[in-house]
Amino acid sequence: MALPPSQRFWVGMLLLVEVVVVVVELPGALQKCIFDEVQARVRVVKAAPIHPDSPPSQTRLSPPSQQQPSHPGRGPSLKRKRSEPTMAAPASPQPIRIQVWVPRESRSLSEAEKARLEPAVEEAVGVVSSLLSGEVNKTHTHIHAEANTYELLTFTVNRIRGPLLLSRDINKYCKFLWKNSSTANYNRCSRANINYRSETCLDVMIPDDHLDGCDVFPEPDSPRRTVLRPEGAGVPDADFLLYIHAQSTDKCRAEPRVLAYAAHCQTDTHGRPLAGVVVICRERLSVASYSHQATVQTVIHELLHTLGFSKDLFSSWRDCSLSSPGISCSPRSKVTHADGSGQIRIYTQSVVSAMQRHLAASDPELGGPLENLDVALGGVSSHWESRVLQGSIMGAVLGDSTTVRIDPVTLAALQDTGWYAVDMSRAQNLVWGLGEGATFGSLSSCQENSSSFFCTGSGRGCHYLHLHKGECQTDQYLEGCGIYKPLKNRSECWKEENHTRSSEEDQSVEIFGLDSRCFFSNLTKENQSQFLSSSVEGRCYRHRCTGLNRYQILVSGSDWIDCPAGGAIQVQGYQGFVFCPDRRLCLDPDNLTITSISELHQILTPAQSLTWSPLPWPLAPLSMATAVGVAAASCLLAAVVVSYRKYSSCRVRIHAVPEDPTEL
Repeated sequence: MALPPSQRFWVGMLLLVEVVVVVVELPGALQKCIFDEVQARVRVVKAAPIHPDSPPSQTRLSPPSQQQPSHPGRGPSLKRKRSEPTMAAPASPQPIRIQVWVPRESRSLSEAEKARLEPAVEEAVGVVSSLLSGEVNKTHTHIHAEANTYELLTFTVNRIRGPLLLSRDINKYCKFLWKNSSTANYNRCSRANINYRSETCLDVMIPDDHLDGCDVFPEPDSPRRTVLRPEGAGVPDADFLLYIHAQSTDKCRAEPRVLAYAAHCQTDTHGRPLAGVVVICRERLSVASYSHQATVQTVIHELLHTLGFSKDLFSSWRDCSLSSPGISCSPRSKVTHADGSGQIRIYTQSVVSAMQRHLAASDPELGGPLENLDVALGGVSSHWESRVLQGSIMGAVLGDSTTVRIDPVTLAALQDTGWYAVDMSRAQNLVWGLGEGATFGSLSSCQENSSSFFCTGSGRGCHYLHLHKGECQTDQYLEGCGIYKPLKNRSECWKEENHTRSSEEDQSVEIFGLDSRCFFSNLTKENQSQFLSSSVEGRCYRHRCTGLNRYQILVSGSDWIDCPAGGAIQVQGYQGFVFCPDRRLCLDPDNLTITSISELHQILTPAQSLTWSPLPWPLAPLSMATAVGVAAASCLLAAVVVSYRKYSSCRVRIHAVPEDPTEL
């Protein structure tokens, strides 16, 4: 029977006072990103402006239109003139073309390793395409047998005309420059470095065919030059070149929680990345615990770093609020600042708006909060603050793959780079902190139990998406704040194989399956209650949607029972209560029923359209049986008002969330 709202929480207090918990961190539960550490050690080559006399500390993006100096003994203009890979200026940006290249060093993988890596890369680029493409709904992905490349279309960009040629680093191939500004060859290479061999990005050797040529001018005022390296053919139909390198590296061996790492190594004249590398730790491809979905999300995470979500690129972001991305955009002022509490945040228009919508607050200081762990005082991170944006694809650590989202705040940041037009409607709802207000995620708020997203003490409950049973834990990025994290073993309510037939679990009346979800409960069979603890914990029961934010549950041996959102119910033949989460289940009108594993996973990945509303959803009308139960419960509740007040910080308070499992 259902209890009225004014009394449901009192019952919850009585039941929750017996909960006892130990805060621990499950080993291996989080996957760590070391992007900032890696990127700091990479020398980024920036294409020079299209000007014949620009300082060649960076190679020219394209040759000048006038006649080139002649080569010794070859006569004028004998150097082949390539089609210019300059930025086109269409009426509107076009879908970006990303070529993914697998270098030769990675082609020694075993068939088993390839069978894991290749589908993961394909799926990752497909997800990026489907979620971030502003103009293309269909992913174009193919594998070139000879080059081992994939092609995808993702968010829109002003395309490069002609083949993409990466720049050579003049500081590597040149030993001396002409430094007299009065000479014709000022800032050009005067003497080659005889030890120069090739260009690299992280551990990847960039093929010469992907690189522009380079010349040496032996005389200060003569147009004669010697070709040190000829110009490559370039990569056709590409705006970004991503090298996927599967290798066992020192970093992989030193960091067991690192699945992959990445860096960008080339940018255009406006700072937009043109090339980057994702290194996949090869040993992770052969472990028994390998997760396909975790690998997919790792590649997505690292790809977004290389495309612009990087502290080393923040200073290059451009303001295109008055124009199309990449066209007549102006350099931004500094995009990161400290708020009143010292939290470093990204303050750009789209990011601030996304944060305000997410937390349902109008505070102008609600920029995107950046992680403050592992950075120097006042330093900047390339990841979101875990306490505020838990579950974001751009968090510093990524947990279970069913809990990670490509969220609106992350897409807003990519939009604000000024390089891309992002389809924001493709964002996935970030349930964590939805509608919780401007102070959500602060250390004081999590420790004062002002939000049900956090927990204190020790004990078992439900992960906030209600797909998993969880345990109250913390980690270094939460800085002492506790949350219900999925159990290490058999936490998924939606996996039928997690059901066992032990006497204890039979007595706890749990049901596992596709339509099962986690509920806070202390139900026990009336004739077996002496064998079980009466404390409230997370338990798995079936559910079915009867409308938006309306559902029924099924306990072993019972009939379907209405479970009013935000309330608590009793079940005939059982002692105890089941607490019904509010705005967590049955929120997508297109996915109110699930009949297969594939349908479940379709819910986990596509974008959601739900917006948080501060108004409560209407509850179902109370039945006569409910009213009688309420009267009986009132007598019990009157005796525990003092206990309720004392333990009010432990109450189960639920907020709106889409029902949906994901990770990285």
